[in-house]
Amino acid sequence: MRQNNQIIFVCSNCGEEYLKWQGKCDNCGQWNTLKEFRNLKSEIRMKAGLNLPSQVRELSKVRIKKFQRIQTKIGEFDRVLGGGIVPGSVILLGGDPGIGKSTLVLQVANKLDHVLYVSGEESAEQIKMRFDRLGLKSNKIKIFTEIDLSSIINICQKEQPPIAIIDSIQTIYSSDFPSTPGSIVQVRECSLRLQQWAKTNSTTVILIGHVTKEGSVAGPRTLEHLVDVVLYLEGERFHNNRILRAAKNRFGATDEIGIFAMTEEGLEEVKNPSKLFLEERLKNVPGTVVTATIEGTRSFLVEVQALTAATIFGYPQRRASGFDLNRLQLLIAILQKRASLNLANQDVFINIVGGVTIKEPAVDLAVAMAIAGSFKNKAIDPKLCVFGELGLSGEIRPVSHEQKRIIEAKRLGFSSLARAKTIGELVRKYFV
Repeated sequence: MRQNNQIIFVCSNCGEEYLKWQGKCDNCGQWNTLKEFRNLKSEIRMKAGLNLPSQVRELSKVRIKKFQRIQTKIGEFDRVLGGGIVPGSVILLGGDPGIGKSTLVLQVANKLDHVLYVSGEESAEQIKMRFDRLGLKSNKIKIFTEIDLSSIINICQKEQPPIAIIDSIQTIYSSDFPSTPGSIVQVRECSLRLQQWAKTNSTTVILIGHVTKEGSVAGPRTLEHLVDVVLYLEGERFHNNRILRAAKNRFGATDEIGIFAMTEEGLEEVKNPSKLFLEERLKNVPGTVVTATIEGTRSFLVEVQALTAATIFGYPQRRASGFDLNRLQLLIAILQKRASLNLANQDVFINIVGGVTIKEPAVDLAVAMAIAGSFKNKAIDPKLCVFGELGLSGEIRPVSHEQKRIIEAKRLGFSSLARAKTIGELVRKYFV
């Protein structure tokens, strides 16, 4: 059994551990990245205040402590969390640079009592400038600018804040581990100690994380397993819309989204997303169709746009924004085979207006109708709402929460729905 003070060698690139030094890390293939350090696990646990012995308990005799979620009074944020912040939870918030992560957590902190904001990226003066620019006025936020993990945990022990914000986890550094801030070793171990401290002291810790070019949180994949909630703030660079999405939530559903609009005063809640996504819609234009989609418990309407044009290349292009490209290829094949539309020599482009991404199959019919309308150069009734899943035989399948979609469509003045058994019938009805 490995002793608590045993010397081990850790790869500073990938975090792999070895009992002996070697020139090359077998896990990541990098040379001369193994650093020696003593495995002082018991000392680390004491530093984090985790030296209490564990006990075996019968599950039937475990009593659940009654707790009340902390309401941030930002409805879209609370919706994604499942009704508010759970005391003692660890929340990871990721997103592209400049998307609004720090702005969002500062607005959340402004709504709460006694928040400790730990910044490893900005000075207190820079945070105060952003605070004033957003027009926030809370006097219950304390700022601590530090990157050393031991100092952060010590100040947290002293202040005992109900909520601590770490901006960002990639800047935090622990001298117990031989690597630079932001490395896989540092991100993993610092997150683990903060998570253990949060559970021991019933303090909610919000970690802000950078994302990689693939869109996932930078650092080891185990980082997402350590935390209770993983949130992503998404949005297009040239759109003001921002979508807060839960990729993991131990205290609620992961299919809820929060919709915000970026303004000079920060992120504002969008309480009527259907109106937002349709406010600049042009009517009687070929290739545009309105569909009703479901995200979590809410239904809202979005516009699907399609454009077809004769290709000048030997192989036609297929491009999609906000829609799965593989699904688009499938729908084009169905239109060719089941609706007799010759799209083999047509470039096809699809756009979901507003920067939103839709993954549910209920939008299949709207995409197919938009492609057919653009190809035939005919507009459909502007009061028509279209939703349904398409099968390979061209049949239109029912979708979940149909009544919710119909209610939302009628609320915004869409008086008719596309009704047919197959996509071929709809194409003949509206475009022939």
